[in-house]
Amino acid sequence: MTQAVSKPTAPTSGEMTHRQVLEALSGLLLGMFMSILSGTVVSNALPRIITELNGTQSAYTWVVTATLLATTATTPIWGKLADLTSKKLLIQIALSVFLVGSVLAGLSQSTGQLIACRVVQGIGAGGLTALGQVIMAAIISPRERGRYMGYLGAVMAIGTIGGPLIGGVIVDTSWLGWRWCFYIGVPFALLAIVVLQKTLRLPVVTRKVKIDYLGATVITAAVSLLLIWVSLAGDRYAWASWQTAVMLGGTVVLSALAILIESRAAEPIIPLKLFRSRTVTLATVASIAVGLAMFGATLFLSLYFQISRGQSPTKAGLMTLPMVAGLLFSSTIIGRVITRTGFWKRYLVAGSIIMTVAFGLMGTIDANTSLVLLSAYMALIGVGIGMTMQNLVLAVQNVVDPRELGAASSVVAFFRSLGGAIGVSALGAVLANQVKTYITEGFAKLGPAAASAASGMGDGSMPDVRELSPPIRLIVEHAYGDAVGDLFLVAIPFALIAVLAIVFLKEVPLGQRSGSQMVAEMEQAGTVAASGATAPVDGSDKPAGIGGRRG
Repeated sequence: MTQAVSKPTAPTSGEMTHRQVLEALSGLLLGMFMSILSGTVVSNALPRIITELNGTQSAYTWVVTATLLATTATTPIWGKLADLTSKKLLIQIALSVFLVGSVLAGLSQSTGQLIACRVVQGIGAGGLTALGQVIMAAIISPRERGRYMGYLGAVMAIGTIGGPLIGGVIVDTSWLGWRWCFYIGVPFALLAIVVLQKTLRLPVVTRKVKIDYLGATVITAAVSLLLIWVSLAGDRYAWASWQTAVMLGGTVVLSALAILIESRAAEPIIPLKLFRSRTVTLATVASIAVGLAMFGATLFLSLYFQISRGQSPTKAGLMTLPMVAGLLFSSTIIGRVITRTGFWKRYLVAGSIIMTVAFGLMGTIDANTSLVLLSAYMALIGVGIGMTMQNLVLAVQNVVDPRELGAASSVVAFFRSLGGAIGVSALGAVLANQVKTYITEGFAKLGPAAASAASGMGDGSMPDVRELSPPIRLIVEHAYGDAVGDLFLVAIPFALIAVLAIVFLKEVPLGQRSGSQMVAEMEQAGTVAASGATAPVDGSDKPAGIGGRRG
């Protein structure tokens, strides 16, 4: 099928004004705020939700993993569709899917139903993750994009700050209840759809749409099988077992099949030519490592504050403010600095190092760590994440063919989400094992009578520390405190991988034309072909544009 051409209302050959860009981004930022708010509201309320639904530690991990899995599997599909059809329509569809998933999640009666509904939310979140970056690249030049990435960082920070606080209040308010954590994003999603319809104006390029359904199916199957193995290994079966052999073998076979399909597809979901660029390849490696370390370690801070420190969900949300403040500060300030100078590598290197050091410091925490020190450590994590995460996407967008911005942007987001999903699953399994070990050791020190009285503790169920006797409560608090500290130590090697990958990135000064402008120029020059190269085939990492010329 062929997408009709529409006349853009925003200029394609000239640069958009600051006001025009803000108007175009208003609905997009509102949708991103809704997605972030919905995620952070739920994350802080999860301990209480799982307890009330009689779930286990495994269910806690799967409620998060299900969303990450669906987000990861669908991100490249959304990104590829953005190169083929209307980005505006796609992001409205993604918002609608997320809205439906949120309503259904609020109606869940069991952890199984909740996990299924979180999958629906994840599909919508995959679209928001991919399309947000793609639309920004289409209307803003790489040089100016750092400035607006700062706005995105501010929205992320506000959503991250507001989410835990709102979630805590909802859970702690008896006449509301945790179900409203899922309903809270509905009005924002509806408003975002309306605002996008009125404010977002993008040129639609004529291209024949031939979606690689087979490739999408095989990629989804490979990712899903890998994540299912990671989340179940060490819990339902041993890491070294026949189940592991079957699942890992299946993942390898499906991955090889996906590569074969993508190499032959006319419109591959993940164009393999992208990886001829050193920047794309190294940014992908760094994104996997950052996602694994960041999502995997920081997610369990809510458990730490609510179980190890005995805080309510509201107070647990307040205690994460230093990390959010660090993210807000670094993403906003560094974004403006990158726009002013045009250089980005030094900030990526510094951010990845800061994040690694912060993980090492967080690895020393336990149930008695000073809150002042803990706040300083979390602020450092926020600074490192704010300097690293969005700028990896910017580095990739700066060197790829503008006609493949959707696929390239979604590749980075895809592998970051994949790393995050693996991190949540793997570190969730580590957490469950460490908690069980520490609780067993604690009971052994109290003697047989205490062990008998505490039978069933450490079996993977989520404890409500408010209902435990003082001696047992102390053991549980210390078990979770030590176990969460261990998670950050496990995350350090992956953060170091990100540092190494970023160090070897080749810095290319940022171009000064948006993706839409470059495509328009290429059309005027008669260079647009039915299928163009997605990245410089010589691996030179020249800025994308006509003949690799800098904007």
